[in-house]
Amino acid sequence: MFKTRRAASTALAFLLAAGAVAAMSGCSPRSDAPPSRAVATFQVVDQSSKIELATPELVEHAQKLLDGEDVSAIPVGTVVRDDASVNEPWTWRIDPATLEFADFTTEVCDGLPEYVEDGTVTSDVYCPWSAKITAIEPFED
Repeated sequence: MFKTRRAASTALAFLLAAGAVAAMSGCSPRSDAPPSRAVATFQVVDQSSKIELATPELVEHAQKLLDGEDVSAIPVGTVVRDDASVNEPWTWRIDPATLEFADFTTEVCDGLPEYVEDGTVTSDVYCPWSAKITAIEPFED
């Protein structure tokens, strides 16, 4: 019986030590999880705009785009006017709760960020076809 308890104690001590080393070295399972929120910068021809990524799934999708993976690339979302949030210097933003990525969209929502600003894009939805992701930054409240 002594050998069984001793073996169990040794195994438990080993597992606890291994878990502590993994957590301290950044090798814990959660270290690869995407942040729950971030901000993506998109280049649209010669202009840029920023969109809040409100879920880990959107952050992961944006990271795949940044890494050059072949995933849906057109950001699509509802325009919120007179509230720039993360999208300064523009006076509008994409509602992060409506953001999706698409392979194709209707032409009526395509355009440069300045076209949303000046009202040339009349749709409530913005979908810049030529948008290329250039950066992902942590979201700061």
